[in-house]
Amino acid sequence: MELIGALLLQGLQMVLVLALAPGLTGLVRKVKARLTRRRGAAVIQPYRDLWRLMQKEVVLAENASWLFRVSPYMIFAATWVAAALVPTFAIGLQFSWTADLIAIVALLGSARFFLALAGMDVGTSFGGIGASREMMIGAFAEPAMLLMVFTVSLVAGSTQLSNVAAFMASDAVGIRVSLGMALVALVIVALAENARIPVDNPATHLELTMVHEAMVLEYSGRHLAMIELASMLKLVLYVALIGAIFLPFGIGPAGAAAGGLVLGLALFLVKLAVAGALLAVFETSIAKMRVFRVPDFLGAALMLGLLGTLLLFVSRSL
Repeated sequence: MELIGALLLQGLQMVLVLALAPGLTGLVRKVKARLTRRRGAAVIQPYRDLWRLMQKEVVLAENASWLFRVSPYMIFAATWVAAALVPTFAIGLQFSWTADLIAIVALLGSARFFLALAGMDVGTSFGGIGASREMMIGAFAEPAMLLMVFTVSLVAGSTQLSNVAAFMASDAVGIRVSLGMALVALVIVALAENARIPVDNPATHLELTMVHEAMVLEYSGRHLAMIELASMLKLVLYVALIGAIFLPFGIGPAGAAAGGLVLGLALFLVKLAVAGALLAVFETSIAKMRVFRVPDFLGAALMLGLLGTLLLFVSRSL
């Protein structure tokens, strides 16, 4: 019975991130609309959009290969697995031993790889531009992410997210400058990875500025729904990752009772709502930067991650 209960909890987390992903995107859009004095679509509009896309017929280019057809499912599967591994309302779940920070970075890198290949498969100019820009962003974002992982793992003594969250929730952490740098680096990487302002504008379709949208212009129907849902899952993943590492309060410990799990779930929903509102305020108050300024922006995250790691070697008290 204990095994069945553990599997049910793990399944609940997998379904939870999948169910909340469109809602978080809808919340960000709604808050942005309100901040610009527009009514905006309902929070549940992304659910309707995904359902409508699932009902439409898939239109494929004549020269599309098998890779173009398989990539949406690979992107969705890799992103969903990565999002389901990040602790949300509890730690120590059945598959928590696989929730390694380096494994999550690898899964996200695999999703980016398939997305870039799919963008170039048909041979359109937009797809090639978007793929090249995506790989340029990945060349800076992934090293910055890994340096953030090294900083956190050196402090917590582990790369397993459950152990990291448990250590960060304890009194042994204290105030560390290196963790502050790692937090800022992770936020910058999260903005870039989710194609948010100032790196990319998720609402634009201008060929001179778009990155993510350029790679998915040739997709339609359920294929486009899979890619859009994967991008929504990635946003939930980064919010949950920031919450598990730097704001782990309320996460139920391993073997927690039902009350602790319910409290952890409620606080996770609050974290999602606050993060969505803050993201909307940030995107409304800042302009999108030029594409060629993006390396400088991500280079700041790379340097912050590097400095955070070096500080741990220079002084263990920081």
